[in-house]
Amino acid sequence: MNAIFRWSGTPAELLRYLAVSVVALAVDTASLLLAANVVHYLWAATFGFLLGAATSYLLSVRWVFRHRRLAAFPKTEFAAFAAVGVAGLGLNNLAIYAAVDHAGLGLLAAKAVAAMLTFSFNFGLRKWGLFRP
Repeated sequence: MNAIFRWSGTPAELLRYLAVSVVALAVDTASLLLAANVVHYLWAATFGFLLGAATSYLLSVRWVFRHRRLAAFPKTEFAAFAAVGVAGLGLNNLAIYAAVDHAGLGLLAAKAVAAMLTFSFNFGLRKWGLFRP
């Protein structure tokens, strides 16, 4: 595991982002499944996604990305990170809605589809907009 800390460049960041995303996805999915017992599944998806996004931000700025274009402006950086997250949330909920209500998938399978789409979307925008030299 120590080797991944020493790697640099976009491929290494992608691997670290994948590891962080697995942790954030676990937080997101556990929250989704728990909250779906109490509220509508799309509200539960929003709640889970937000907790996962917070986890992702904290781990991303501490471990994933070496270059932080807005490091001197942490509030602005978080706002931009969150803005990508809000767009990702829209994609997440749209994918879950389409998979559950139109494709007939179960909630967990729908979340898996949404997670793959959202991972690619979020990494691309965050790397390009926030974490490049």
